[in-house]
Amino acid sequence: MSPSRPPVRRIMGLDYGTARVGVAVSDGLGLTAQPVEVIRRRDPRLLTRLGEIMEEYGAGSVVVGLPVSLDGTEHHSARAARRFAAEVEKALSAPVELYDERFTTRIADRVLAAAGAGRAARRGAVDKTAAAVMLQGYLDRRGREGGK
Repeated sequence: MSPSRPPVRRIMGLDYGTARVGVAVSDGLGLTAQPVEVIRRRDPRLLTRLGEIMEEYGAGSVVVGLPVSLDGTEHHSARAARRFAAEVEKALSAPVELYDERFTTRIADRVLAAAGAGRAARRGAVDKTAAAVMLQGYLDRRGREGGK
């Protein structure tokens, strides 16, 4: 009889924007990211809903996109993302990491446009797609570093 392995926990990725938070979740192996939903940033149930998504998908950790400028400096939006990450970590009692999210929204918009989504459809899906792009970058980097 082979020893049983603990189940792999999924990772939830968050794209924290000025109006909305895009949510994505990794697959059980931590190889791919899928967009899940968009939540209004000012929704009083934001943290509660994130907890529900974590439970529903079996996520054990969170990655929050950190918007840094091209030269690597952090401005107001990066400080806001850091504050949000701290709130998420406290509210969900889960480890939270920050990951550079440069260009994720632009990439997500181009992916959706290439898939034939109209402007209105892209507006509704770009945040969760940006979260998936950011999370996929995180997963790819982690895979190259040996899962660390």
